[in-house]
Amino acid sequence: MSYSQMVVKTFMDMDQDSEDEKQQYLPLALHLASEFFLRNPNKDVRLLVACCLADIFRIYAPEAPYTSHDKLKDIFLFITRQLKGLEDTKSPQFNRYFYLLENLAWVKSYNICFELEDCNDIFIQLFRTLFSVINNSHNQKVQMHMLDLMSSIIMEGDGVTQELLDSILINLIPAHKNLNKQAFDLAKVLLKRTVQTIEPCIANFFNQVLVLGKSSVSDLSEHVFDLIQELFAIDPHLLLSVMPQLEFKLKSNDGEERLAVVRLLAKLFGSKDSDLATQNRPLWQCFLGRFNDIHVPVRLESVKFASHCLMNHPDLAKDLTEYLKVRSHDPEEAIRHDVIVTIITAGKRDLSLVNDQLLGFVRERTLDKRWRVRKEAMMGLAQLYKKYCLHAEAGKDAAEKVSWIKDKLLHIYYQNSIDDKLLVEKIFAQYLVPHNLETEERMKCLYYLYASLDPNAVKALNEMWKCQNMLRSHVRELLDLHKQPTSEANSAAMFGKLMTIAKNLPDPGKAQDFVKKFNQVLGDDEKLRSQLELLISPTCSCKQADVCVREIARKLANPKQPTNPFLEMVKFLLERIAPVHIDSEAISALVKLMNKSIEGTADDEEEGVSPDTAIRAGLELLKVLSFTHPTSFHSAETYESLLQCLRMEDDKVAEAAIQIFRNTGHKIETDLPQIRSTLIPILHQKAKRGTPHQAKQAVHCIHAIFSNKEVQLAQIFEPLSRSLNADVPEQLITPLVSLGHISMLAPDQFASPMKSVVANFIVKDLLMNDRSTGEKNGKLWSPDEEVSPEVLAKVQAIKLLVRWLLGMKNNQSKSANSTLRLLSAMLVSEGDLTEQKRISKSDMSRLRLAAGSAIMKLAQEPCYHEIITPEQFQLCALVINDECYQVRQIFAQKLHKALVKLLLPLEYMAIFALCAKDPVKERRAHARQCLLKNISIRREYIKQNPMANEKLLSLLPEYVVPYMIHLLAHDPDFTKPQDVDQLRDVKECLWFMLEVLMTKNENNSHAFMKKMSENIKLTRDAQSPDEPKANEKLYTVCDVALCVINSKSALCNADSPKDPVLPTKFFTQPEKDFCNDRNYISEETRVLLLTGKPKPTGVLGTVNKPLSATGRRPYIRTTGSETGSSVNSELSSSAGNRSREQSSDISETGVSENDENPVRIISVTPAKTEPVKNKEINSDQTTQGNSTERGKKRTATASGTENIHQKTEEKSVEETGPSLAAKTRRGRPTKPEPQGTTAKNEETNKPPVRGRKRAAANQESPGNLEAGNAKAPKQQDTAKKPAAAQRQIDLQR
Repeated sequence: MSYSQMVVKTFMDMDQDSEDEKQQYLPLALHLASEFFLRNPNKDVRLLVACCLADIFRIYAPEAPYTSHDKLKDIFLFITRQLKGLEDTKSPQFNRYFYLLENLAWVKSYNICFELEDCNDIFIQLFRTLFSVINNSHNQKVQMHMLDLMSSIIMEGDGVTQELLDSILINLIPAHKNLNKQAFDLAKVLLKRTVQTIEPCIANFFNQVLVLGKSSVSDLSEHVFDLIQELFAIDPHLLLSVMPQLEFKLKSNDGEERLAVVRLLAKLFGSKDSDLATQNRPLWQCFLGRFNDIHVPVRLESVKFASHCLMNHPDLAKDLTEYLKVRSHDPEEAIRHDVIVTIITAGKRDLSLVNDQLLGFVRERTLDKRWRVRKEAMMGLAQLYKKYCLHAEAGKDAAEKVSWIKDKLLHIYYQNSIDDKLLVEKIFAQYLVPHNLETEERMKCLYYLYASLDPNAVKALNEMWKCQNMLRSHVRELLDLHKQPTSEANSAAMFGKLMTIAKNLPDPGKAQDFVKKFNQVLGDDEKLRSQLELLISPTCSCKQADVCVREIARKLANPKQPTNPFLEMVKFLLERIAPVHIDSEAISALVKLMNKSIEGTADDEEEGVSPDTAIRAGLELLKVLSFTHPTSFHSAETYESLLQCLRMEDDKVAEAAIQIFRNTGHKIETDLPQIRSTLIPILHQKAKRGTPHQAKQAVHCIHAIFSNKEVQLAQIFEPLSRSLNADVPEQLITPLVSLGHISMLAPDQFASPMKSVVANFIVKDLLMNDRSTGEKNGKLWSPDEEVSPEVLAKVQAIKLLVRWLLGMKNNQSKSANSTLRLLSAMLVSEGDLTEQKRISKSDMSRLRLAAGSAIMKLAQEPCYHEIITPEQFQLCALVINDECYQVRQIFAQKLHKALVKLLLPLEYMAIFALCAKDPVKERRAHARQCLLKNISIRREYIKQNPMANEKLLSLLPEYVVPYMIHLLAHDPDFTKPQDVDQLRDVKECLWFMLEVLMTKNENNSHAFMKKMSENIKLTRDAQSPDEPKANEKLYTVCDVALCVINSKSALCNADSPKDPVLPTKFFTQPEKDFCNDRNYISEETRVLLLTGKPKPTGVLGTVNKPLSATGRRPYIRTTGSETGSSVNSELSSSAGNRSREQSSDISETGVSENDENPVRIISVTPAKTEPVKNKEINSDQTTQGNSTERGKKRTATASGTENIHQKTEEKSVEETGPSLAAKTRRGRPTKPEPQGTTAKNEETNKPPVRGRKRAAANQESPGNLEAGNAKAPKQQDTAKKPAAAQRQIDLQR
């Protein structure tokens, strides 16, 4: 050993220049390469020999003393094996191993091997050895010598073989990379150093694998994409020739292969420092194309990539937006879900990374058909709102950018799904107004949120509180049932209550079982019951509620069951009923905030709302909370603040304050006498001289909270009833409101004195007189502020009549009959009851609406419903086809509101069938939504209430069919039972209703409706039993209904489950010997009705016929001529034609389409409407186009078919051409018309109809009232001519 060390030292000290020594030690050098030393068993000897050999190569460089190639190979393999000793840095011999490495690297000894044929084996062994021994205990010098050694081999050789390349690249594979991080770092630095030399070799490798598909060229073929990723991260120049190959692979026919490439490129493009997208635009565009790949996983991977890309490369957001838009509508749920996750993740990182368009995609998905997608979108938006609006983490601009989120989230409460509603409640409690905030902070958050919400969001929030309060009351009633003794009736009531509660929880089917189980637990555990009673107690504070919820959940938890669906369901229930936001302390904090706004010391402007808005919204908020949490208001401080609001000039504020007193002041009289004494004179003043709304609330407030209400109301009634003066109508409105509500609330006390007021003043002095002349501006509707005081007083007078009758609830004095005759006369006279022609068109519209609404209101009281004649019902029904858009709209909303509350008899639902004739598409859509809602509510009510089976005639939706058939048989437009066009209109109205009824064949309802229609043919029309034509029309409508039912359902031929009962008010009892098997419509007509052959389009009513009303005198009057521009009589046959396509596209502007879903507001600015939507259609446009869309009627095209009056100007009598037959108007007898001229504006010429006034076919929802209902000014003819010689061209069609 000592000899070997001496030899090592000798060679270490030798210099390359000492030629003598080189010759002297040559034999020794050759001897050291003998097998004895190369295979010596002693590793120390082998190490020393290796060091000597390394020195020998250094000394004899550039030539080696060994001439045999085999010997050289053995020597270098031997040296390579010794380098494994570098692994152990703590070894005593490590310095010698390091010396060996240093010597080899410095001299580049391995370069001698280039002359050997199989040098690659040596290099591969060397590379593998060095990569295997490198570890974290090595210092920088070791790594540098290894790099020098390997890089010299790569850079000075003729090329890098695949095997040698593999020995480098294998260290980049994730599995190896994780095992030896130092080897990965070594390979990374080596590749960076040799990038120019090694790049062609790398390109060749990927070309073989990617393009030629030769996976056998390397064991690393299956890791190509991992390698590309790592190589790109090391130096993109290593892949200069590889990127075009990836573009080729992106277009592969193999979906899995495309997926792998997409995953790879997603990492390359998305990495933080990558500029690949800008450097290689073709590849980037090709990659973006994969967003639309047919393979779902590829699209999914593309979407996931977008998140990283948005965060790391905001400049690429524009490129991604269009592709994300398409994917946000992807048929795959998972992809739509990931689009949301992508956008929200980027938005939470930095809101500036996502533009408004991307946020818009998330907004759309809140209405996705899949719950998982909707939930992700809603939660994502909620998180953004909390971060940027509530916490203001990115300043005011960011808060403004997402300020719409609060409204949108609350709008979702209008959705039918209980899951959506529950999530909105959860979001409100956790993100919009976090319940864990301190009371003052929480109320400040709520105060300014409420002030900044849009009207529909406010309605949704109010509805949310209302639903939660209702559920609380259900639970309270359930607990009350537990206190009662067990009985069958108690069990039945408890079961019904449990089913109601289950409907308010997710998955009502499963919830029923859990609620039953919870009810059993409540029955067994008295402590649990007491906790729940405390939770729903009106005095429960927010902190107590939190404790109760936790305590109940703890008692129901099962440690052995980590996932407990029962507990989750109970938590849902508790979260809905727990008062986590509002208690007495919270109301007090809200009132203080409002006081600050009143005093001007609040942060209103800073929060983005004006002080006036904050005060008004604050009062509205308190008003809503006074319904749901009345007990929380009972404090002198709160009421003092409300009294201050009562003295404010803002009418809305004072009105809300009165309503709060009404809702919460039941204990004021006993507990707070000082508040009482201050409040009474204010309420008296508001009832006498306040606004109409204030007067109403003041009367109701007095009635609700004071024990001596009779005295208080009398003190208001007597002076008001004595001071009524019709000559000062502007001072009449408030007294009429107060008197009406007083007579309704205290009928026993005031019904009799009110009768004289009604007879002597309301009817005789006010309604039957026109003291002022209305503005003849041709408008059909005017804003509230433009309506004359006299008409407003008349509207209130009509309402007073109704309230008076509703208070009495009996018809002993026959006052109801007189009132109904009066209201019918007003409808027949179009609102101009006196027929003095002093009232304007817009005021007439108001009075028609008031009269129709009044009849409908009286029908909600059973004693008055019985005396409403079929004729009066039909007059009321025709209001839904009024010529004025607003009349139709408001009447339909009132009708729907009463029907969904089950206040109106079923026959009134038949009125919606007439909406098929409405020329405005959105009004037809609204009517259909109303029908769907009404039918579903009635069916659900029947299911939930077993007792309802006894009242099926008034509840079952299918029973609307006979009412509808009778109503359509008496439609004034239906004059000729054999006229195909009229029959087609009847069919459209029938199908409008039947389509909704026949959506499901519940309990064989199709056969039931068919049976009803057949049975009607065995009866007579009770309205005109002996009139053959009336009965013929009735049977004809029945045949049309049977035709529709048979054509639309194959199930209608089954046996009806029960024999229908027909309403005797409309149909006589079937006669025993009466058989009616005649077909009232021919086979040809039947085919025409079913095939939908195109017909000329017209308007709502083809012709207006007289409609006799019981007790109505025949009003005869002449009307003044209405003039516009002269129109040639050739237009008479086609002037009414309107394209159905035009009408179907007419949009409503700024109108809430459905009270149940006020989010659906379609707003179209006049500037952007299409030409066909313009209400000012000229006479040339009027003649264009026939179409077939439902809801329109044709214009008469020939003389003799209908009676048409043509008005002409005196100047152009001769130009108007031959006269046409006179045309009567719906609802009253024809009246002679003076000479006039035809106007081309559709609104200018109103046919002299009384009863139903037709809606213009191109009528648009009046966003702009001036344009919407404008008419040409009237001109009086200087000379009157006989009516028989004049005609009126109806250009409304």
